[in-house]
Parts: sequence; structure tokens; C-alpha cells
Amino acid sequence: MAVILVIDDEPLQRDILKTILDDEGYETHTASSGEEGITIIREIKPDVILTDLKMGTVDGIELIGSLPEEPFKPPAIVMTAYGTISSAVEAIKKGAFDYLTKPLDKDVLLITVKRAVEKVELLKENIQLQKALFDKFKIEGIIGHSKKMVEAVEIMKKVSSSNITVLVLGESGTGKELAARAIHYNSSRRSKPFTAVNCAAIPDNLIESELFGYEPGAFTGATSRSIGLFEASNGGTIFLDEIGDLPALTQSKILRVLQDKEIRRLGSRESIKINVRIIAATNKDLEKEIANKNFREDLYYRLKVITIELPPLRERKEDMPELVDFFITKYNKEFGKRVKGIEESALKALREYHWPGNIRQLESVTERAVLMCESAQICLKDIKSELRFLQGKDILDFDLPDEGINVEDLEKDLLKKAMQKSNGVAAKAAKLLGMSYKTFWYRWEKLNLHSPKKDNLPK
Repeated sequence: MAVILVIDDEPLQRDILKTILDDEGYETHTASSGEEGITIIREIKPDVILTDLKMGTVDGIELIGSLPEEPFKPPAIVMTAYGTISSAVEAIKKGAFDYLTKPLDKDVLLITVKRAVEKVELLKENIQLQKALFDKFKIEGIIGHSKKMVEAVEIMKKVSSSNITVLVLGESGTGKELAARAIHYNSSRRSKPFTAVNCAAIPDNLIESELFGYEPGAFTGATSRSIGLFEASNGGTIFLDEIGDLPALTQSKILRVLQDKEIRRLGSRESIKINVRIIAATNKDLEKEIANKNFREDLYYRLKVITIELPPLRERKEDMPELVDFFITKYNKEFGKRVKGIEESALKALREYHWPGNIRQLESVTERAVLMCESAQICLKDIKSELRFLQGKDILDFDLPDEGINVEDLEKDLLKKAMQKSNGVAAKAAKLLGMSYKTFWYRWEKLNLHSPKKDNLPK
């Protein structure tokens, strides 16, 4: 139920408005002056304010100017018998939601109040969503108390309040995007966009138009203006995942963004100033990429102002019980299950595996175990088949049959299984196998494989 405050120095007008609004189901309070209104606003924090324009010491316009800004400024509807254009304009300039002239029309009044209440509901919903995002990516909530994770979290805390460029390093599946989101949602940019871009998943001929946008006629098929991801993220944060896979020309343009804080759409001669924080990530050794002439050295030093290294799961196995409990809780909710934990024998088996896919892989195994579990706790039988499959992919644990194997057939089988598991999306399949998009697609075509879902694959 929305709370409405009516401020008017005419007792009869206050009573009429209160009756009308009460009958509509609103919780209505009244005040006889601007001063009393300000006091009541502080006490009850109304959703919408209806205020007379001409009152005693504090008039309606002064009252609007004094309204609290946090968590948001409540919409104020101004009422007056002095329906001049100048007073209406002044009230709107001061932040009035709308302007009504006396004598008030009941239908117009109720429609205006309803619109104001709807605006408040949207504002409240937005605040709740922002809070949910903040809680989800709260840095203190990042799971793990191993030494390397504690060090990484400490750096995240320190850099969140600044606009400094950050480079996140770590193997595939270690949580690089989670770290980037945590930095964003703990910064002053949290109410602005967070845009995650997988640089390895966008073909070279499309990456520039995706990032920087284009003008009509910039290339064949460009019939209208398109805003790029940098421009769409203005005021917020852009996360460039797998930045080591960017082509050389795009690297030079990213360098310009970092140096000059501006972008230029394809086909345009005009530069556009932008205010975007860049957080980049890679699982590659960029210094080796520089030595091999695959990555610009000047861009590397621009990116690594602050570096956060996320350890692989095999180096933080003391965090595994906490991680498993987190995933059990998550998938209990999703599947409507009541699994209370994991048996020690099952946890021991998880600890003994070396997890090349890191936390992402652990989540997948736990998800299946929760789904398959028929007892109060996950036991060894719930994960045995999955671990056997994982161990089968482990070269060190692979038993070579006496008759030998065809390596090409084995590779084909792995590529096809990854594609099937990813529903035909090559970028996801590449990630499952720890490959770059380009490497995966090169091997796929080289082995003359056909996609199970051609429509989902890049042309």
C-alpha cells in the first residue's frame, strides 16, 4: 500500500483529499503547513507528496527543494489555485512530478497519483535489484579462505573504489568474470552498466563493430547507425574477457580508448568521449604472447596497472568444502531438493582430482550430484560416474589399450562431445576444452566435422 502525504493549509481541502485517497486504498497522512510537512516526511518517508503551492513560511516549491534524495526523491504533485504558466514551470524545474490546478478534478487527481505511485514502485524495484546484485557480488562473499584467494580479495577491495584499469589473470573456470563483477558492484559505478565481452567468441571481422559501433554505409549491410558496447557501457564498466585473443588492429583501438578516453564508430570521422572503466582478463601468458608478436607490449602495460591473479582450484583445495556447500545450496533451490551436505569419502574423491576446468567444472559435477542424490548427503556413488568420466580425460590416468588408439578419432570425439554439451555453440565448446575460439574452430574444420546445430555456429 502506497503512503501519500497531503500538505495544504485549507482544512476542508485536506479532508476531501484524504477521503478520496483513503477510498482508493492508499494510506493517507495530512499536514497543515510546509514546516509540518517536512517533519512528517522525515518521520514516515511517504511514497508520494501532494502539496499546495502557496502556503505560509515554507511554500510548495521550497518544500520540493528540501525533499530527501535518498534512497530516492519522492514524487511531489503541486496543487494551486494560481494556475500560471510561470509557477508551473518553476515547480517542474524544482523537481515537481506534475502540476494540478484547483478546483481539482477527481479523475485527473487519481490518474496523476497512480502514475506517481507506479514511478515509485519502479524506483523501489530498481533499488532492490541493485541491492540483490550488490549482495550477490559482495567481495566479502567471494568464497574461499585460502591464502591466494584472500590476497586476491584484498586487492579487489582496494581497487573497487577507484577507476583504475585492472587485469585479471587465471585459468579458464577460476572465476575471472565473478571478480570483475564484484569490483564493479562495489564501486561508484554500480548503478551503471556492466558489460561482459568474450573477445574469443566474436569473429575478427565483427569484433570492431561490436565494440565501437558503426555508421550507415560503413560496410555492406550497415543500413543504420549501431551503438557499440563501449558507448552502451558509458559511465559503467566493460569486462574484456580473453583479451589475449584480440586481433592486432583491435588491440590498437583498445589502447586508444585507454589513452584518450574516446572511441570512433566505424565509418565515422568524429570521436566520442566516453567514461568507461576497463577490466580485462586472460588465461594466456601475455608476456609470451608479446615475445611471439601476438600482443602489443604498450597495451599490456596499460592494462596491468593492477593485476589480480586467481589461483586454480588445485591450489586452493582447502576451499573445496565451502565451495561444494555453496553449490549444494544453489542447486537445492533450483531442483527443489534437500541435500544437506557431502560425505567425507565423496569429498576426499573430489579433493584428489586436479580439476583442469576449475570451479566451473566443480560446479557442474556438484549440480549433477545434487540432482542424482537420493539420500540426505551426496555420497561417492553420486559422483563416481562423473569422476570416472573426468579421469578418462586425464592423460596421466588414461590406460592406453594394447591395440592402440586413433588420436584423430579421439580428438574428433572430444570436439563433438563438447559441441553437443554446448548445444552447438562453438565458443562454449572451446571453453569446455580449454581452447581459444579460433583454435577450436580451426580443429573442427580441419577434421571435417559437421555441426549438430549449424544455425548456432558462426558462418
